[in-house]
Amino acid sequence: MSEALDLEAVKQKIDEKHHLIERVYQEMSKEVIGQKYMIERLLMGLLAGGHILLEGVPGLAKTTTVNALSKTLKTSFKRIQFTPDLLPADLIGTQIYNPKSADFYIKKGPLFANIVLADEINRAPAKVQSALLEAMQEKQVTIGDESFNLDEPFLVLATQNPVEQEGTYPLPEAQVDRFMLKISVGYPSKDEELEIMKMISYSKSEKIESVMSVEDLIEIRKVIDLVHVDEKINQYIIDLIFATRDPLAYGITGLEGLIQYGASPRASIYLNKLARVYAFLQGRAYVVPNDIKAIGMDVLRHRVLVTFEAEAEEKTSEDIIEQVFDSVKVP
Repeated sequence: MSEALDLEAVKQKIDEKHHLIERVYQEMSKEVIGQKYMIERLLMGLLAGGHILLEGVPGLAKTTTVNALSKTLKTSFKRIQFTPDLLPADLIGTQIYNPKSADFYIKKGPLFANIVLADEINRAPAKVQSALLEAMQEKQVTIGDESFNLDEPFLVLATQNPVEQEGTYPLPEAQVDRFMLKISVGYPSKDEELEIMKMISYSKSEKIESVMSVEDLIEIRKVIDLVHVDEKINQYIIDLIFATRDPLAYGITGLEGLIQYGASPRASIYLNKLARVYAFLQGRAYVVPNDIKAIGMDVLRHRVLVTFEAEAEEKTSEDIIEQVFDSVKVP
């Protein structure tokens, strides 16, 4: 009985915070037509405190959408255009010598912001990517022999173009795994594209207002922590992750020799966290199995690595993940 009462109290808190989420959607729609899926996933990353990798061909409003999200928040935003000649100091900052005082002072780089847009992240060399890696994982950067903590919230939203491979440096698996979500961005519908054409051609977009403060975000995160996850749901998450590592143990046939590496432990952590965020966005105080299925592909697509054999059979990680979701018993 007390658990039911608790869920009722959590539901009330969720309802109290939902108007802020609606305002964010409303404000973003002033500049972004359609792309509801991408907007929702960006918001989920923000609420869960996880970094996001956006993959899609040029011109799909990836940068515009990230920019619009940053405008709805009362936070600092920096955009870094990644290029092959970028240096780690261009990201984190550097020590500069002051001849007057005969000592060094620290000039902080664009990474010292709440939301950082890393545009075309795969164009930067390994040294730059490793500097970003430390910031993403440790939420701190090292300049000289001094370490600096980054402000909360700290969110890296990175974009990459999947088509053009010339002059790019593939992201190391360790770095890809640090992205909570990898979102595959698709084309808008016919009606949406017509609206986009009219809005951009006639400069009809309105100014976006800041509607959510850092304090609001912290409060919402506290409410999300209260969303109930049943033990059966937790077991379902673990079964899904282990099925990507050893499909035969779960009676899944046809994947022999196709999976190089299954999902890492981060996948189970992120599935649990994001399922609660997704339930919150749906206005529920508890997680259901469909919440796991709704966000599963975005959490797993970059964590399940396929073999050359799978590539020869034209099987992608998404095909394998779909088969796992179809086969693992739902509680």
